[in-house]
Amino acid sequence: MGCNFVMLPELTLVLGGAASGKSAVAEGLAKGSGRGLIYLATAEIHDNEMRAKVYKHREMRGPGWKTVEAPLDLGPALNRAPGDHVVLLDCATMWLSNHLLAESDLAMAEADLMTALTMSAAPVIVVSNEVGLSVVPENALARNFRDAQGALNQKLAAKAGLVVNVIAGLPQVLKGTMP
Repeated sequence: MGCNFVMLPELTLVLGGAASGKSAVAEGLAKGSGRGLIYLATAEIHDNEMRAKVYKHREMRGPGWKTVEAPLDLGPALNRAPGDHVVLLDCATMWLSNHLLAESDLAMAEADLMTALTMSAAPVIVVSNEVGLSVVPENALARNFRDAQGALNQKLAAKAGLVVNVIAGLPQVLKGTMP
């Protein structure tokens, strides 16, 4: 692997709704960087539907990715990522859901994540769902999730050098410049 890397900011945030194409855009940014590829997976497989979805995503990514599963504690994986690699964290929404369901101390988990992102030697691309474009959810858990996801996305966007919103597979730059 040569030293001709495409410059990526320390943190890139790729937002979008469900099935918007955000993962494909994020994967394209990672592959285009010329760096080694680390896929930081936050999904937990609890049923056959999720198993099939994870398998489909792996097939779509293709070869060349090192997959690290970290449904809750992202810090160790981010700390181990070498500087000549790029980390694709897919996705912050699933990570947040895992913490809410585990009844974790969310403020501590978010603080740990922000520290790990800052300390990572590798640039990190975070995929996250935009959940604020819908109606107000009817139950307290869903409202809590929506509010927590919105707050996390705002923190990530503030820290990111590049923020991209994906709609119908089309990337729209909200902050920074696409490489």
